[in-house]
Amino acid sequence: MKIGFIGSGNVGQTLGRVLIEKGHEVKLGAREPAKLTNWKQSLGNSELASVGTYREAAEHGELVINATPGVVSLEVLQSVGREALAGKILIDVALPLAFENGELRLSSPPNGSLGEQIQHAFPETKVVKTLNTVTSALMVNPLHLAEGQHDMFIGGNDADAKNEVAAYLRQWFGWRNIVDLGDISSARATEGLLLLSSRIYGAFGHSNFNLKVVH
Repeated sequence: MKIGFIGSGNVGQTLGRVLIEKGHEVKLGAREPAKLTNWKQSLGNSELASVGTYREAAEHGELVINATPGVVSLEVLQSVGREALAGKILIDVALPLAFENGELRLSSPPNGSLGEQIQHAFPETKVVKTLNTVTSALMVNPLHLAEGQHDMFIGGNDADAKNEVAAYLRQWFGWRNIVDLGDISSARATEGLLLLSSRIYGAFGHSNFNLKVVH
């Protein structure tokens, strides 16, 4: 599959590397693609790995992943344009976080979420919010923690798109427990988990943790 990443930070590079190892054609989109030379070299200059602008990555992908910092996601996606994303699944892994007076807070609207903002701005795109509740290391290797017995949440308006993405999460990364939280408004809850996660990080001093719903 051809997969385009809008965003080339740690999350994009980590996910991209694993997907290339699994045989997918990955293009990382960046504001300055030339800065990704080392990433390509670290992959042995694989023919499956390429870099480009945000728009080039979006056009490349049969499926697109938004891995930009949440505070700039809308701006970057709007620079890409609706046409490049129309009809495609957009997996949104971005976290709308900001620091204010030394305190971590959400930058999304009080009664909304980044996921909803993206879906509203791109009505012809199937936005699926997932993977945003764990670190990049756990995104690609859930078995590293508790033998994989913890939960990944997913939300979006298009049921078929969610089912497709859930299947990818199982095939690509080994996620066993995927909880469908409903439509894209569920992004309010999963993005809001950042506030809890930051406190858990402060209590334990590391980020190798996740949630498990017991019922």
